[in-house]
Amino acid sequence: MSLLKRNSLANFNPLVNDWLDFNWMSDFFKKEGVPAVNVKETDQNFEIEVAAPGLNKADFKVSLENRVLTISAEKTSEKNEKTEDFTHQEFSFNSFKRSFALPENINEEAIQATYEHGILKLVLGKKEIKTFSHKKEISIA
Repeated sequence: MSLLKRNSLANFNPLVNDWLDFNWMSDFFKKEGVPAVNVKETDQNFEIEVAAPGLNKADFKVSLENRVLTISAEKTSEKNEKTEDFTHQEFSFNSFKRSFALPENINEEAIQATYEHGILKLVLGKKEIKTFSHKKEISIA
């Protein structure tokens, strides 16, 4: 299984989601200011890297609910300059939110997150999923 991006534009079915992800229309619907994300799968885990320079570790919120991993951040800044003749004030507010539907083989207890040099890195450990390996006949009463 692989890690899937949760697309808020088309939750109709996987076929529509795939079409939007690989079609020219996906560029039209992309939000401005959403950081780039790299997803890598290894035998032991998934690695998610979010390029978010200029933020602090405290600006991020990472949550997991019903196998949906949500990464969000908010940063506000305010600058005031006062002199005898004028007052200059600037403020800004930046935020983003990205969600990923996780496969069943994610070990929710083995998720680690670090933020270093403008990159938020999450490592999601995998677990083995038990499958039925034997065949059994069921009698009908």
